[in-house]
Amino acid sequence: MFHKLKQFNDLRKQASSLKNKLAVEKITVDNRAVSLTMDGNQEVQSVLVKGEYLRPESKTELEKHIKDAVNDAVKKAQRVMASKIRESGDFKIPGMS
Repeated sequence: MFHKLKQFNDLRKQASSLKNKLAVEKITVDNRAVSLTMDGNQEVQSVLVKGEYLRPESKTELEKHIKDAVNDAVKKAQRVMASKIRESGDFKIPGMS
């Protein structure tokens, strides 16, 4: 039982370390209407909307651009996360080879 608790504690430390490394990563996506910045933990840091898209008649198009920017940033953040896990090489889940 104590061995399992130690494994759990080690895993928690590894996850915390990875989260700290990812927090400093910045992913920025620019499209025609929006510039969005997200950190490696997939938390949106900023959203800038270009002025010409702030008109009522551009609402639907702006919504689509925001959705696309968020989706693109999430995909890029996931790739960064996978890369950091591979780089660290020490993120090991007990019982998995």
